[in-house]
Amino acid sequence: MSPTDKRLLSQLLADAPRNWGKWGPDDEVGALNYLTGDEIGLGVAAIRRRRPFTLGAPVATAAGDPVFPGRWAARHYMVADKAGFEAGHWRPLPGGLEFADDYVSGFAQAGTHCDALGHMWFDDMLWNGYPAASTNGGMTKAGIEPIARRGVVGRAVLLDLARFRGKSFLRRAETFDHRDLLECARAQAVEIKQRSILMLRTGWLGALIRGEARIEDNYWEPGLTYSLELVLWFAERQIPCFLTDTLANETTFEPNSGLMLVLHAALMRNLGVVFTEMASLDELAADCAEDRQYDGLYVASPVQVSRGTGGAINPVFIK
Repeated sequence: MSPTDKRLLSQLLADAPRNWGKWGPDDEVGALNYLTGDEIGLGVAAIRRRRPFTLGAPVATAAGDPVFPGRWAARHYMVADKAGFEAGHWRPLPGGLEFADDYVSGFAQAGTHCDALGHMWFDDMLWNGYPAASTNGGMTKAGIEPIARRGVVGRAVLLDLARFRGKSFLRRAETFDHRDLLECARAQAVEIKQRSILMLRTGWLGALIRGEARIEDNYWEPGLTYSLELVLWFAERQIPCFLTDTLANETTFEPNSGLMLVLHAALMRNLGVVFTEMASLDELAADCAEDRQYDGLYVASPVQVSRGTGGAINPVFIK
């Protein structure tokens, strides 16, 4: 069978765990159910310096934003500005106020964003067994709105894989797994507790922005790679959410089979793990390397796009 055979994911994940029905037949937020008041308390308790870091990358930049192949960068347009008033297109408001106004057009999943649990599927079923046809014309099940209404709050751990491997960024197609995460955590003297939100830095987004890495037709990001053991580890640790500074949160192709974005199937679709992609982690990582504090409170909520497949997000990490 070729890597495009639709049966391959079913075969590869035949023995992998699923959380379907665990939180009832109508659940649309998946592993975020693990984030109870206790996990929020652990995040608050991790705050020591009371210093916030925002993790959203700029969008609609003059240089052009990195986007996954098949998408294009957001575009920014001024609707009203001083020049418009000078040209007579706009009039001051009663009392003399003038204003600027603009709009941005682009993919809901361009820039730093959160994926809905129904964003990707196979065998015509989304997260929790919802039919793939529920995506027709908009996400009527497992869209981004339930995640946006709930929010994502808990104790998070930054794992700086690039610095751990002595690099400014991981190279194209470079991979790691849960054992590497544990080794990195030990080196950083931070504990990956049950229900921790994982923040994985590869340095890739920074490299794309600086032009040290490129998006090409054969795009292949560094990142986590599939194994049954890794999926079981995510399930046993009850990981609710993970984010990276890559465009898709995992290595693009599974090295052994050539299948694409396998963890979107194994973790998002099957376990309900919420993916946040293209986070800006370089500034936070540099600060963590100085004070050796790699855990803190994570607070985020995507834009509540009606029936959307995902939403822009600007997470906040507080040390």
